[in-house]
Amino acid sequence: MECTTLCKGLVMPMLGFGTYRLSESADCSRCVEWALETGYRLIDTAEFYGNEAAIGKALRHAALPRKELFLTTKLWFTSYAPGKAEKALEESLKNLQTDYLDLVLLHWPLGDTYGAWRVLEKAADQGLVRAIGVSNYTCDRLVDLMHFSRIKPVLNQIEANLWCQRQPERPWHEKYHVQMQAYAPMGRKRPAALFEDPRLAGVAAAHGKSVRQIMLRFLLQSGIAVIPKSAHLERIRENFQVFDFTLSDQEMALLRSLDQNHPVIGKPQDPASVEELLSR
Repeated sequence: MECTTLCKGLVMPMLGFGTYRLSESADCSRCVEWALETGYRLIDTAEFYGNEAAIGKALRHAALPRKELFLTTKLWFTSYAPGKAEKALEESLKNLQTDYLDLVLLHWPLGDTYGAWRVLEKAADQGLVRAIGVSNYTCDRLVDLMHFSRIKPVLNQIEANLWCQRQPERPWHEKYHVQMQAYAPMGRKRPAALFEDPRLAGVAAAHGKSVRQIMLRFLLQSGIAVIPKSAHLERIRENFQVFDFTLSDQEMALLRSLDQNHPVIGKPQDPASVEELLSR
């Protein structure tokens, strides 16, 4: 497993298991157990997903030492208001059946983000959280938070895949030492044309790998952590087998040429998308 160091003493696997839309209790618990059995040690969830209790049940059943796990959750923006963020964090700890979280993120740059950030800073001081970060932050919001925070965000979880490679954003994340982590690394609302692209298929055939494995490997070699999600055991295992091969410089250049630089899910800069989120 390839890893990265987020901050002093905190090592994070570059490949984790995402749980968005795994909301049915039994199904979610079973999938997380499959992931842990396969070898995943980073489990990503969120208050908004409504599955933290199911994940906590799976973690208890797996009976792995807590120090071997890396648990990430996210606060939803309706919990940023004064008094709510503390309660949301307490509920996450209770549901996940743990006395600390490795990483907690602000899910969207909406609402009282700075009030919620102060709560996360306090939780870090108390040892309830080992590191704090953000999700769906554009670089301007990230830079602003960097300049008006005591504890700096160590990670930004954003949509990233072959169609949306985030190349313009990478220098800013590198400048401020913020790890990029990709959700929807295979494009949740992906166009079928991407999976049928002969150039991508050719790279996959050359390595005896699937198109999905090439997509994940490309992001990993680009320095972007990934959290693929699946409800199928075979796919969970397939997504984990991405560390036994390396893409060549020529292959990486070819795959970079597929970039459309257009997110289709996480668009905090789009007023219509923000309006839709706020109406939920």
